[in-house]
Amino acid sequence: MDESHTIWIEKYRPALLADIVGQDEIVERLKSYVKAGSLPHLLFTGPAGVGKTTAAVALAREFFGDGWHMNFRELNASDERGIDVVRTQIKQFARTSPLGNASFKILFLDEADALTPDAQAALRRTMESFAQTCRFILSCNYSSKIIDPIQSRCAIYRFRPLAKEAIAEEIHRIARSENLHVADDAVMAITYIAQGDMRKAINALQGAAILSPEITKDGVYAITATAKPEEIEELLTLALSGDFEGAEHVLTDLLHGRGIAPNELINQCYRAIMKRPMDDGLRVALIDQLGTTDFRLSEGANSDIQMDALIAQFVIIARRSG
Repeated sequence: MDESHTIWIEKYRPALLADIVGQDEIVERLKSYVKAGSLPHLLFTGPAGVGKTTAAVALAREFFGDGWHMNFRELNASDERGIDVVRTQIKQFARTSPLGNASFKILFLDEADALTPDAQAALRRTMESFAQTCRFILSCNYSSKIIDPIQSRCAIYRFRPLAKEAIAEEIHRIARSENLHVADDAVMAITYIAQGDMRKAINALQGAAILSPEITKDGVYAITATAKPEEIEELLTLALSGDFEGAEHVLTDLLHGRGIAPNELINQCYRAIMKRPMDDGLRVALIDQLGTTDFRLSEGANSDIQMDALIAQFVIIARRSG
């Protein structure tokens, strides 16, 4: 494949456990399994882009060596949520003997929390029936959506969002490899956008690099359709000072001039409000309004009306608080 067309999140995916950044404690415990030559069923939980899939693949590589792919299979539960995927694809893989000198095979089930309760119950029975030939690594965003009988049969590892320093270090490493010059404020922009998600960070870097090898702050925000923190601060300052017209003008430019999604703006406003010095009562009222607007948008309400109404409510809340 032409290197220029390679997806960087795959090109720079760590191959070994030791190469995984930002999850040191988990990595050390996974290494101990490899050293012992034994593996329990595992449940990886945490947000997207923090290394769950990478850890599962690296674990298989270290257990099985060069032929790791013969004894490893990855499935995404969100593609097929029902019981049939357990009865067919998962069961067929689990019941067959491992190849070569391997003692067991590994089935990695991503987004396992997308499985229906009935499918999870069937999965639990499969895990019990074929424990001698197959180990299961389940990955999910929310462990609360995994039934207790499965959780009790797994060693649970909770992956945290990656620290800004870990993401910045990886951005600099990739930049050196790709002969890019990344400005310091561009690195800060990438870490702000990523919110602990390495996949999002690398995608942002590659998107900006397509435009120019000189990676700038403005280029990063433009390619990711994200508002700059100072633009969010301007929006909030105008609304909380009672200037609805000024705030609405900034909002319209962000939504329609820049093409930023309403839900992304809500998320950015939430982050800014949580960090902004203000009275706790005012903060609570603003966050409550953000939650209401976010819910209405998820229900299909008109985004322009809802976002203008959000700013109007910010103005009203600020006036009452003042």
